[in-house]
Amino acid sequence: MSKKRKKSLPDFTEKNKFFKTLDLIDEIVSKLEGLILASGVAAMAVNSIAAVISRFIFNDALTFTDELNMIFIVMVTFAGLSYAARNGRHIRMSAIYDALPLFPRKILMIFISLLTTVFMFFLSFYSCIYIMDLYESGRILPALGIPVFYIYLWVPAGFFITALQYLFTTVKNIREPGIHLSTTLLDGYCDTEKEIKAKI
Repeated sequence: MSKKRKKSLPDFTEKNKFFKTLDLIDEIVSKLEGLILASGVAAMAVNSIAAVISRFIFNDALTFTDELNMIFIVMVTFAGLSYAARNGRHIRMSAIYDALPLFPRKILMIFISLLTTVFMFFLSFYSCIYIMDLYESGRILPALGIPVFYIYLWVPAGFFITALQYLFTTVKNIREPGIHLSTTLLDGYCDTEKEIKAKI
């Protein structure tokens, strides 16, 4: 049975150029997110240390350090949102999910991923409206003199890329055997690929 099932599941990733292109784009975005997260956290640390040294050693506070940290926090938070979705690292409330058999868990995972996709696109849309309001208000950061709306450009971008990640997870769960928490992570309840294909 498992051999017949294996033959009925063609490897789309080898034959479909569209999905291969998506995988390539996803890999590039993943590396870019990792770079943003690493540089953002490092910059936050350097900025905080500089603020402490300036205040307590030279007795002269740098007025722009708080604003820089706010920029870095927004950047790391919303770049990290999609990074966590790609790697299946978001917090999950899984009491009901854990109690279900394998196939209902897969159906529930598809539903959860699809619902989260819609919700993330919704938040991305409304965050764009919020940024437009900020742009029209003309608010700027007092110390840096940068328009405030620039800082929050990370927000719709983070929500949008996260929505794409959950959409890809939905597609992967529909097209491939096993339960995928993300495009790169299988549910730990499935021990082997052979067991997955035999059960689903």
